[in-house]
Amino acid sequence: MNIVKPQKILLDYLRKVDNLLDELKSNDEIENVLIENNKEIYIDFNDMTIRKTMLTNVEMIESNLAKNTFMDVKFKNCNFSNTSFEGCTFIRCQFNNCKLTGCNFIDSRLHNVSFLEANMNYNNLSMASMENVLFENTGLRNSCFQENKLKNMMFKQADLTRDSIF
Repeated sequence: MNIVKPQKILLDYLRKVDNLLDELKSNDEIENVLIENNKEIYIDFNDMTIRKTMLTNVEMIESNLAKNTFMDVKFKNCNFSNTSFEGCTFIRCQFNNCKLTGCNFIDSRLHNVSFLEANMNYNNLSMASMENVLFENTGLRNSCFQENKLKNMMFKQADLTRDSIF
């Protein structure tokens, strides 16, 4: 299976954002941004587009990020536990060593997305449309896959213990 990776993100051309909340409040689109070492709880932002961005060591716990579009985004060592990504679109994104425990991906679209070394236990991926998605060395225990549209899915050393799949 050939998953298209995010477009090359050149660190020298990324604008570093120190205050994520200010950036979210002042823009409806974020592009060519580097967000590092940021911790926020209970963030609520919707209907935004985030492109060619890198998030490293970012925590957005128990947040509502519904109906956002993420294109060519790399997430590294991030924690999004108990966050809602309901109705989101992820295109050419990569989650590397991220904690996504208890997340809600209901009715989301994932196209060319890789989850590498991720913790995705207790996720709800119901009614999600997934094409060219890789779950590698990823825990998906007690997760739910219902009424999905699936094309080219790969589970490589993924833990699907007690998942609901139908």
